[in-house]
Amino acid sequence: MNDQQLLRYSRHILLDEIDIEGQEKLLAAHALIIGAGGLGSPAAFYLASAGIGTITLVDDDTVDLTNLQRQILHTTERVGQAKVVSGQKTLAEINPTIEIIALQERVSGERLDELVRNASVVLDCCDNFATRHAINRACVANRVPLVSGAAIKFDGQVSVFDTRSDKAPCYACLFPEDQQFEEVNCGTMGVFAPLVGIIGSTQAAEALKLVAGIGASLTGRLLLLDARTMEWSSIKIARNASCSVCGQAH
Repeated sequence: MNDQQLLRYSRHILLDEIDIEGQEKLLAAHALIIGAGGLGSPAAFYLASAGIGTITLVDDDTVDLTNLQRQILHTTERVGQAKVVSGQKTLAEINPTIEIIALQERVSGERLDELVRNASVVLDCCDNFATRHAINRACVANRVPLVSGAAIKFDGQVSVFDTRSDKAPCYACLFPEDQQFEEVNCGTMGVFAPLVGIIGSTQAAEALKLVAGIGASLTGRLLLLDARTMEWSSIKIARNASCSVCGQAH
């Protein structure tokens, strides 16, 4: 690290658990963030400011006026602009020393597999089960840790699925692909603005811990937040030996 980097990241370096070695791990890391909306905004903010060396933002949507109530990467004058381009501009202003890759596309199949394979950590900040399951399959296949978040109305959840460990569950252990779950979205159900900030920031914290190799991650635990009462609860998640995704991988 040069003198400017030592100064920029000095408050991380002061932490014994991170120090210079941990900060260098962050600078060498590549985070893949799928979704540049409510969850992806705070997650990207903190990963960029913390010094993740490369961040790839993936989203095929454009900024809408209704997004601005909670999607803090974007501004009023960027309505109509691609979310990833808007996000890239914001993050470059925060930290011009890192690389921000903007991909305006809906990724799946081999393309998704390639992106996951080249990442140190993946953050699922999307809003539909089909994409979540596709991301999970790619992470399991490539043994890349996945940080998953979701938020709707006043309810949020976050977990880590780190199948680098043979004992760890994957997303499909919790939400099997063959089960039907009701698709809900902010456009029809609404969402409390700060909730996505809390969940997205938690995703960033988990991603930074995974990359730096510090603390205990949320692997094997689902953290739930009821923002109406600001009460957190934690549920243990076990690996399903007959899981259609990770059961064969381990």
